[in-house]
Amino acid sequence: MKSLKFYTVSILVVLLLSYSSIHAQVTSQQIDSIVNYAMTKFNVAGTAVAVVKDGKIIHSKGYGVKSIETNEPVNKHTQFAIASNSKAFVTAGLAILVEEGKIDWLDKVKDHIPEFTMYNEYVEDNFNILDLVTHRSGLPLGMGDLMVFPDGTDFTINDLLSSFQHFKSSSAFRTKWDYDNLLYIVAGELIARKSGMTWEAFTKT
Repeated sequence: MKSLKFYTVSILVVLLLSYSSIHAQVTSQQIDSIVNYAMTKFNVAGTAVAVVKDGKIIHSKGYGVKSIETNEPVNKHTQFAIASNSKAFVTAGLAILVEEGKIDWLDKVKDHIPEFTMYNEYVEDNFNILDLVTHRSGLPLGMGDLMVFPDGTDFTINDLLSSFQHFKSSSAFRTKWDYDNLLYIVAGELIARKSGMTWEAFTKT
């Protein structure tokens, strides 16, 4: 719930700043006011905000506390979990490889990752790169998440790639939307194989 509140605050701040920037340059004092309003509105203990304009950081600041127990303040260097924002990085990475001609959205996953499995042969043979990132695999919500959440599991990417054959589908392939995390990890592995570097390095680069 805390994470949801943090993201809600972040979205509200972005929207308010976007609205304000249409009319005039926003000052740091105005940003402080917007952030404090959002934190109060959503009862959030702490957040960090950076504003980038024309490639330059014009505001970077922490607000509130990391914990209501320790009262340790948030600063501009405080790290927050970004959760599924990483999905945007994955799809952007795939799009870069598409633009470079290294892959196509409709390429079969098995053409790039031969050991990739799915719950039946038809789905496995026809599963394309677009299917990895559109939540329409036929698997139920969050299937297999315990392989990677919470931190501390020791499953490898090879374990993950071979796991899908053991999962049970909940709907027909490409007929229903069900949020998925594991297939994005597969997409990250595809990026690694086609770029020649780890997904993390590719994303940073």
